[in-house]
Amino acid sequence: MAQDAALVASLVAPEELDSWPAHYAERVAWLEVRADLVGDLDPEHLRSRFAGGLLYTLRSRAEGGAFAGDEGERSRRLIVAARGYDLVDLELERDLAPAILERLPADRRLLSWHGASGTDLVARLGRMAGCGGRFFKLVPGAADSGDELEPVRLLLDLPRELGSKTVAFATGEVGAWTRLVSSRVGAPLIYGSVSATPAAPGQPSIARLIGDFGLPVQPAIERSFGIVGWPVAHSLSPRLHNGAYRDLGIAAAFLPFAAEKLGDFWWEVVEGEIFERLGAPLSGLAVTSPHKQAAIDCAGAISPRALAIESANTLVRRDGVWEAESTDPEGVLGPLRLRDIALEAPVLVVGCGGAGRAAALGLREAGAAVTLSNRTVERGRAAAKRLRVDFAAAAELDLSRFRVVINATALGHRADDPLPFAPEELRPDAIIIDLVYDQRTTPLVAASRGLGLEVVDGVEVLLHQAVEQFRLMTGQRLPLERGARRLRGGRE
Repeated sequence: MAQDAALVASLVAPEELDSWPAHYAERVAWLEVRADLVGDLDPEHLRSRFAGGLLYTLRSRAEGGAFAGDEGERSRRLIVAARGYDLVDLELERDLAPAILERLPADRRLLSWHGASGTDLVARLGRMAGCGGRFFKLVPGAADSGDELEPVRLLLDLPRELGSKTVAFATGEVGAWTRLVSSRVGAPLIYGSVSATPAAPGQPSIARLIGDFGLPVQPAIERSFGIVGWPVAHSLSPRLHNGAYRDLGIAAAFLPFAAEKLGDFWWEVVEGEIFERLGAPLSGLAVTSPHKQAAIDCAGAISPRALAIESANTLVRRDGVWEAESTDPEGVLGPLRLRDIALEAPVLVVGCGGAGRAAALGLREAGAAVTLSNRTVERGRAAAKRLRVDFAAAAELDLSRFRVVINATALGHRADDPLPFAPEELRPDAIIIDLVYDQRTTPLVAASRGLGLEVVDGVEVLLHQAVEQFRLMTGQRLPLERGARRLRGGRE
């Protein structure tokens, strides 16, 4: 069993504590008061609300925070905080004046630095160690794949005594996964926000650290998996897969990899040495938008299904070879089978991207009479011909013909997106499947339910496509009912 992580909850608005569930607060070791955002809160009042340690942070604008006052104001506020807080964050570049250090013993200092990637982290850590502190924190930014590896390599190369005091990760969406692996290399703290509002780019909430990754409990792992996409922070896949690992006793972790360009991520992270050095080789990836087509180019072996739809949502490494597969068809077929819907029913798939092509192919192979529609007619006709299904332009559609209608467009990710089709034109017994999922109800799902139509939302689609994906990655069956509860927000 690996050492449990110590969670630090960043407070960016005072009222957040009023609605913070007790079962989250109980798992947090430190409450970080971002005084540059919330002002100087009374530590005694905070202690009446929180039993753990209190950390005071006055992040400067130069290091990504909001404090823009002068040196005198900064020094005064830090000295006052030293009287009531258990730990005070001192910025390496501006807070090491004797007047501050004299009032703050080394065991109550957290020395920090936030800056650009490509900086000499070892030199800065040496300066911190020379000054003395309880914790040392180094956070470079990460804009492109590969930038985020610097702090992880730093932790891997540190002697145990210094590593156990050093917090190092990359900020930004690209660096989000390094927050999660840093503690497995010895970093003593993991930061998360009290609410859904992050204190820094790429920071997850405490709710996600607990619900999606099982923290603060941190069992030993032997393999790493993840989901790669752009963006990927919204994904529920880490919650689903990590929860199933805990259910089945699988020594693995599932991470979110944000990558704007799959090729860069592949070269820097997948083909790099970092996960081998972590002792948990990267063994499988779920692939989401916009990388499903590019995933084909990364694979050494491609399944007939993935080849036919020119898209893969799953990459699994076997004997050193990355194999590409698409389990997206199961996301549509599973819910229909569960409802005993005859798969010979007439089906309309709106959208011919990777997800739409996968749905059309899977349904056609299951015996459905599939019609494909697409906003760009030429592209839609070509896809329909390749998949051997019918095609209909949007202007030609008679929606009342179809028992099952599938939204495979990107419409629905934004609350103000237009509907991909008019649900009021569907027959009363129609079933709508929306492949878009989010933490909220999409406009299509809301409108369809308002009309009394039966709906399969994107969360249910995610669950059913993950069953085969999970089997390919682990060789075991995903616990379906527990997975469904987790995805709907049920507590462990």
